[in-house]
Amino acid sequence: MIDATTDLQALTRMASDPDALADVLDRALLSLSDLLPYDLAAVLELDGTRLSVRAARGRLADDRVRNHRLDLAQYPTIRRALELRRPIALTHDHHASIEGDPYDGVLDLPDGHACMVVPLFAGDRDLGVITLDRSVCVPYDAQAVHLAGVVGQVVALAIACAEQAHASDVERQRVEAHNRLLAADTGIDRAIDRLGQTQDPAMLRAVRLARQVAVTQTPVLLSGERGVGKRLLAQAIHAWSPRHAKPFVSINCAAVAPARIADEVFGPGGRLETARGGSLLLHEIAALPLDVQARLLSHLQSGHRGDGNPTQTADVRILAATTVNLAKAVARGQFHADLYDQLDIFPVHVPALRDRLEDLVHLASDVLRERAARTGRGPWTVPPDTLAGLVRQGWPGNIRQLRNAVERATILRPSGALRPADFALPAHPALQPTTLEPLDAVMRAHISAVLHHTDGRIYGAQGAAEILGLKPSTLQSRMKKLGIDRRAAARRPQGDAP
Repeated sequence: MIDATTDLQALTRMASDPDALADVLDRALLSLSDLLPYDLAAVLELDGTRLSVRAARGRLADDRVRNHRLDLAQYPTIRRALELRRPIALTHDHHASIEGDPYDGVLDLPDGHACMVVPLFAGDRDLGVITLDRSVCVPYDAQAVHLAGVVGQVVALAIACAEQAHASDVERQRVEAHNRLLAADTGIDRAIDRLGQTQDPAMLRAVRLARQVAVTQTPVLLSGERGVGKRLLAQAIHAWSPRHAKPFVSINCAAVAPARIADEVFGPGGRLETARGGSLLLHEIAALPLDVQARLLSHLQSGHRGDGNPTQTADVRILAATTVNLAKAVARGQFHADLYDQLDIFPVHVPALRDRLEDLVHLASDVLRERAARTGRGPWTVPPDTLAGLVRQGWPGNIRQLRNAVERATILRPSGALRPADFALPAHPALQPTTLEPLDAVMRAHISAVLHHTDGRIYGAQGAAEILGLKPSTLQSRMKKLGIDRRAAARRPQGDAP
């Protein structure tokens, strides 16, 4: 009995590399020559109902064979091998039937010659066949049929890997092209540049941390309310990293059915495959089921050890975003503790818009510039009274809500100065300047007006902090920065108590 273990192990290792398909097919046929006698061995790939020779070996292999094509409908024995999912050794009766031999008209083989058809399949997909032919009229025995079937499974694995790699490459190229178009269309590059121009200390810290971690391979956990710009910061980390030329792919874990999320992330052609070489952002990572969290943990651990098999662990940098307190989710048993530890190596918190209102004018300007470029309308300006009204808003939807509000306003007013009514904002009688002023001046005037209204009271119901939608500590910090004296802004002298 022939020991095929060494050959099959070598083939299996080669099959794990989708770029080596041609070598795998040739090596498979060469290995078969050590196991089984043949004068011609060929791999035929199925495309629809057509079979085309992809590789051929043996003394009868020539250009006529390598260019040979078959119509599957005319060969019921080949169809039967594919249906049964097992090799079939052809007999004299097969050759004598109306079906004939697959190489009739190409090779002059005697009636009753040894012939075998080995099906190639992956799951429920038919990939093609291997054909074996000898000029002698001695049929292949059961052992030969079994060995050919084992080699056929390895060849089918190689073809399936190559197809998956090709599909992933196509999708990756599509994503790269989409990312380039998106950057040009929505000004992502400009928005990323704007991150470094923020005036808020907390946001400056987030940007600084993002720049520092970008050049590493460390996973990053971005936290913050919805709409604060976690995706933009993730894109910035990717853009500032050595992976910037590769795909940036994202998926909202909360928007995918739990039964499908594993396939969407880890399946053939899934997000991990598409993002190979680049970065994958997992939005709302807390929504991942626990079993999928375990698979993600395995991916991260393999990547950190540096021993990830490319067929099992794609080369992808993981970025995660959450609006949920993951530490509390771990305590409730809703999030994998070890996965949290892996992600929490480098946490970055993105502050809410209401806590960095200094950035509001720049963010609104970016949206207006983007709208003008996209629609050909405008230009628009935001006068101080309108800006003051925007500053007064609570912005629970953060930057996303601001973007939507500005876009709606530009629909209502084709160009020119945007008014409070365009945003459905009440006009503030204390602030109706007719000339444009710096943002600090507008904010100083508005906060002073509110303090005047509250008699200098900051805390409590209807205090200045509540009216402005700010934390008292944030308001006091802003007052100090703007040089606002609480007593001077009040109607009458106040005591020391806030």
